Amino acid sequence: MDRKLLAGGAAAVLALAAVGYFMLTPSTPPQEAAEAPDSGGGALSDEQIKQLGIATVAATASDTVPLGTVPGQISLPPEAKVAVTTPFDGTATRVFVLQGEQVGRGQPLAIVRSAAPVQFSADLARAQADLAVDRAKAQRLEMLARDGIVAGARADEAKAALRRSEATVAENRRLLSLAGAGHDGTVTLRAPISGRVSTVAIETGGHVGGDMAPFVIENTTALTLDLQLPARLAGQVRPGMEVSVPLPGDGNARASGRIVSVGASLDPMTRSTAAKARLGGVPGLMPGQSVMAVISGVKGARQAGISVPSQAVTRIGDQDVVFVRQGGRFERRPVTVATDAGGQAIIASGVKAGDQVAVSGIAELKSLIAE
Repeated sequence: MDRKLLAGGAAAVLALAAVGYFMLTPSTPPQEAAEAPDSGGGALSDEQIKQLGIATVAATASDTVPLGTVPGQISLPPEAKVAVTTPFDGTATRVFVLQGEQVGRGQPLAIVRSAAPVQFSADLARAQADLAVDRAKAQRLEMLARDGIVAGARADEAKAALRRSEATVAENRRLLSLAGAGHDGTVTLRAPISGRVSTVAIETGGHVGGDMAPFVIENTTALTLDLQLPARLAGQVRPGMEVSVPLPGDGNARASGRIVSVGASLDPMTRSTAAKARLGGVPGLMPGQSVMAVISGVKGARQAGISVPSQAVTRIGDQDVVFVRQGGRFERRPVTVATDAGGQAIIASGVKAGDQVAVSGIAELKSLIAE
């Protein structure tokens, strides 16, 4: 009887424990179960993608191929940097501009007082007086020679003297005009081009003249790019190819231009050749600035393919791969990289234009997608 009571009590305890377990254990919500990635990896919800920091961009078709990245230096074309000089030695009486100031073409920069313009003004006055006398004399002798009163040779001599006087007057006027000089001995130095004053080498009361250039004006609306091409690229780069440089502090923004000249030989010391490109004036780029320039091949090149950011390509084993989003899944795609330069990889096969390629969270995707 006691054994039956003990067995019945044990069964009752087990039954109560089972009921309590099912009542206290929470059931898994269907939504959470659906959000969990499947055993094969690659399926992620929008919330999981956000938490893992995964971002995607669309792959784009590219008709140019980056040949490589080379060092370069921003410079000015010859016509964009002009020194302002004075033809006469003198003393600066006024200086109107400061270094770094923007000026327009023809704007006064300084006034220089010199004795030379006074001398030229006096020479001009004397030449003008002689010109009036020579003109009257030539007219009179021409009339007398026509009437047969004097020999024709005398009229010819008078005409030659008149031409000499006219040449002297024109020369003195031209010298005074080119120098911007007045009759009081002052010379106004003016900006020959619009631009920024990069150099101011005079002070009020200081000497001006000789080989010194009181001002240098730079026009940065157009820039050039001096490149050093390594031997492997020297034979591939040609005038007309596109070149681009990054803009400082502006993310992925770039300034573009074109190659205009390529050196004909390699420097025996550096094993490189020089090339020049023209760039449009872009805020943020300054003459003398060092940059890394990306040279692209000509449009329509046979090796052109699909362009994706370089960080989208990773290596697993001995294969380059990218992760492509397909709806709620990420798929690992083996790709063939044709070239990689300037932050862009050109894919020859493996993806197509419009595919959404992961550019961040690559390490997390590599660990999730094992296959």
